[in-house]
Amino acid sequence: MRKLFISIAAGCALSASAAQPNDSVSGSAYRLFAPLTFYHNVSAGMLALSNESSDVDEAVDQALMNVYLNRPDLVEATETQLEESGSLRQDIDQPIEQKVELVEHVAPQPDEPEIAPAEVVVTKPKFWTRKGDGFLQFMQNYVSSNWYKGGESTYSLLGSLTLEANYDNKGKWKWDNKLEAKLGFLTARSDSLHKWKANEDLLRLTSKVGLQATKRWYYTLQLLAWTQFARGLKSNDHRTYSDFFSPFNLNVGLGMDYKVEAFDKKLTGTVNLSPIALNYRYVGRTLFPNQNTANPTDFSWFPSRHGIDADKHYLLDPGSQLTADLQWKLSETVTWKSRLWGFTSYHRAEVEWENTFQLKVSKYITANIFLYPRFDDGNVYDDDLGYFQFKEYTSIGLSYSF
Repeated sequence: MRKLFISIAAGCALSASAAQPNDSVSGSAYRLFAPLTFYHNVSAGMLALSNESSDVDEAVDQALMNVYLNRPDLVEATETQLEESGSLRQDIDQPIEQKVELVEHVAPQPDEPEIAPAEVVVTKPKFWTRKGDGFLQFMQNYVSSNWYKGGESTYSLLGSLTLEANYDNKGKWKWDNKLEAKLGFLTARSDSLHKWKANEDLLRLTSKVGLQATKRWYYTLQLLAWTQFARGLKSNDHRTYSDFFSPFNLNVGLGMDYKVEAFDKKLTGTVNLSPIALNYRYVGRTLFPNQNTANPTDFSWFPSRHGIDADKHYLLDPGSQLTADLQWKLSETVTWKSRLWGFTSYHRAEVEWENTFQLKVSKYITANIFLYPRFDDGNVYDDDLGYFQFKEYTSIGLSYSF
């Protein structure tokens, strides 16, 4: 009942306000919607001889007076009680006046061009990526002359450099190039003929041009070329077993290349299958035996110099080849690099499997374990290993990648 009465009173006040649109709006209308309170100025205004209140204030006072006279039981508090509690605001009696500034003319706005000039920067695509790494490592082994198990003191120094320049147009074509150079020397007291001998010697170029067939397969033309830097010697042996461009190998293969990405890209690399391949081998040295031998033209000690007859300098064989170049990051500090190469002319076969386990000790120090099994039935047959060969070394030293 109270809510209905207050709503009727509010409607009367608002109607009075709408009837005089030019009157200022007073903040006293809130008393119709607040908890019902007995205000002193309501009765004072009704009994005054002259009243300067606005029409809205007068309508509100009349509505409140009707409630005071007809339903005094609805009054919950008096103005005095509100003032004592500090909950009565005095600023609401001030009329709210809107300050509006009228101008005859609005300042003209500058015309903006429909198309704003913009600077366009065109970045040239980066198709080439270049990287490299290298290390210089040292090994030393000392054994005293009276060591109970025997043995020999040795010193060795090994350097390696790998450079890569790869092209990828982000479309169909790619061109991968890798240059590898390794050279290591060894000295041993037991060798009375040579102060230093090369124990690791390699200069190799791998180049592949590929046309994409599917997401991971490419039609590929691959070129492999490799030789060595220094003479190949054996302890207390005056003969030279190999030399720069003796032999020199050049392999060209046509086939397919597969891009490997596995184990969240921890295992990456390529596998190349070339069913059509051509192997060219060249030996530049005229004679491998020492001229001081009784018969300098006797090559029986070294049959078919790297598969080449004694009266020739080159060998040309068609066949097929397989090349796999992979890198597996086993952990944050251990990386396994593996290269498998095989060639067969269907009357001879060569297989090489290079494995390097690299342990990263710090940012610039690494330790390497190198395992290198090899099969070559064009070489001299060994009574113990047959046509199999094996090389291994362990080293530690400085390394740098860029």
